[in-house]
Amino acid sequence: MTSALPVLITGATGKQGGATAHRLLTEGHPVRALVRDPDSPAARALAAAGAQLAVGDFDDPASLRAATTGTRAVFLVPPADYSAKGWGEDTEARRGIDMIDAARATGVEQIVFSGVATMGPADSWGQDGKRQIEAALAASGLRYTVLRPVRFMENYLLQGSPVDGIRPDGEHRHLFPAGRPLQMIAVADIGAFATLAVAAPDTWHTRTLELAGEAITPVDAAATISAAAGRPVHYREVTEAEADAIGPQLGNTWRLIRETGGWQADIPALRALHPGLMSLRDWLARGGTARITDRIAVAGAPTRVG
Repeated sequence: MTSALPVLITGATGKQGGATAHRLLTEGHPVRALVRDPDSPAARALAAAGAQLAVGDFDDPASLRAATTGTRAVFLVPPADYSAKGWGEDTEARRGIDMIDAARATGVEQIVFSGVATMGPADSWGQDGKRQIEAALAASGLRYTVLRPVRFMENYLLQGSPVDGIRPDGEHRHLFPAGRPLQMIAVADIGAFATLAVAAPDTWHTRTLELAGEAITPVDAAATISAAAGRPVHYREVTEAEADAIGPQLGNTWRLIRETGGWQADIPALRALHPGLMSLRDWLARGGTARITDRIAVAGAPTRVG
């Protein structure tokens, strides 16, 4: 039976939080969405879908305590400040730990935390702050689940990034070896796993899952997208020197991928837990293709002068 108390969703107007909020609402779970601007289009859409809105900010601990009061669980994705040159890991960790402290203080029973998949030591791209949050969760006394997703399929939609996204000329540029399977996941499936954890907090307590739904070489992925979109898409593997020139953490990650073999989520085991887990073809067929072609068309449109 679904509890009458809502689940607080952080990052609710973003990818993972939005997917989790909509999945919970679809399955009948009450949702409270933490937002900074209740009048933003994304916040209004959540309210229209049935979510309560709680105005708050991760840099305002009092607002976190107010948001968690009267909730039974928290989906935690603290915002991170990052660029090619570095990741604000200390800030990310502080924000996550402040939310854990708020949850404990207000009687929340469960936290589902979404971090990042592992492929090596904690000093690789974006892991250290998330590991600090995981350690705080383990020591919190709360029921908790840790989800560690790999690269999002939605990253094909990025624009203006030095790596990832599909450029107007059809190039997909990234750090990953061209001929080695690359794991990826649809954001909607992160929401599906979070919902499974929220629905069975005792069963999912202390569980840590590396999340992926597909393992396909970047070259084959580009060919799959090209066939679905009806326009040429090709993959270019950036060199080590190019990665280092973009930023030291990207260069370190370029080497780490080759030293470790990359992410290694157990996709068959995940599909047994969530049979609807999407492949890249599934994601493309369910709207991914249209979103990619729309983004390429917008990015490649000529700039009007005068």
